[in-house]
Amino acid sequence: MYYILLAICYGISLLPLRVLYLLSDFLYLLVYYVFGYRKKVVFENLRQAFPDKSEAEISSIARKYYRNLTDMMVETIKLLTMRKSTLKKRFICDLTVLKDLYARGKSCQMHLGHNFNWEWANLYCMQGVSYPFLVVYMPLTNKSADRLFRHFRERAGSILLPANDMGNSIKPWLDKQYLIALVADQNPGNPRSCFWYPFLNKMTPFYKGPEMSARRHNIPVVFVDIRKTKRGYYHAELKLMFEEPSKEPIGKITETFVNYLEKNIHEQPEVWVWSHRRWKHKYEDWVKDEPKTIS
Repeated sequence: MYYILLAICYGISLLPLRVLYLLSDFLYLLVYYVFGYRKKVVFENLRQAFPDKSEAEISSIARKYYRNLTDMMVETIKLLTMRKSTLKKRFICDLTVLKDLYARGKSCQMHLGHNFNWEWANLYCMQGVSYPFLVVYMPLTNKSADRLFRHFRERAGSILLPANDMGNSIKPWLDKQYLIALVADQNPGNPRSCFWYPFLNKMTPFYKGPEMSARRHNIPVVFVDIRKTKRGYYHAELKLMFEEPSKEPIGKITETFVNYLEKNIHEQPEVWVWSHRRWKHKYEDWVKDEPKTIS
C-alpha cells in the first residue's frame, strides 16, 4: 500500500502548481460542501476564539481555512519534485538569526504553531542552514500513511524524532550542535502534567517539554511566524526570544509563546489549523484548586 500511495503522490507532484491549485479547488468543494470534514469542530472553535465576530465573518474565515487546508495538501505533495529555486521564490524567510547562532556554536529550538505551510517552512530552513535539522513529529496510526509522511520529510534530509519517544531519540544529539523544530501548540496527551494558559478565550494545556528542554540545556529559543501573502506564497519571520532560557522563570517561555501565537492567529486566522480538537480537555476536569495560570 505504501508504494502505491507513493507512486500516486509522485505522479501528482509532477503537475505544475497552477494545475495542482485547480485540484485543490475541487478538493475544497468536496471537503467543505460534500463531506463537511469536521465543520462542527471548526465552527465551534472559531466561535469560541472570536466571540465578537458575526456568523457571516465566522463563515468567511472557515471557508478561507478550508481552501488553505486543501492548498496545503497539494503543496505538500509537490515537495516530492519541487525545485529548490521554486521554493525560494515562493517561501521567503531571513535565516540570519539561525546562521548567527550556528556561528557562535549554539544549538537552537524553533517554536511554531500549526500555521500553513509548515512543511515548506521546514524544508526552506533545512536547506539554508548548516545545522542538522531535527523535527519532532507524532507518528500516525496508519503505518503506510506514517511511512509516506516520513518519506516526505526525510527525503530532503530532515531527521525525525518521534514525540512519543523524545527523551531517547534526542540523546545522540545532545553533545552536538543541532536545530530542532517543535510545533508547540499540539494537544497534550496528559494535560495534568502541562502548563495551562488562557488561549483564544479558553484555558488550554501546553506541553512543558519544549520549555524544560530549552532551560535544561540552555538552548536559545526562536519563535516562528508564518504568513500567507497570497496563494502559493509565504513569508516567515524568525525572532530570537530567549538566548539564555535557564535564566527565565519557569513557565515564562511557554506563556510568551502562547501570547505570541494568539496574536498571530488574530492577525491571520485562516492560516491556523481549526479542525483539530484542541480543546477536548477541560481545565476543570484536570486541575483542582489551582490558580488560573499555572507556571
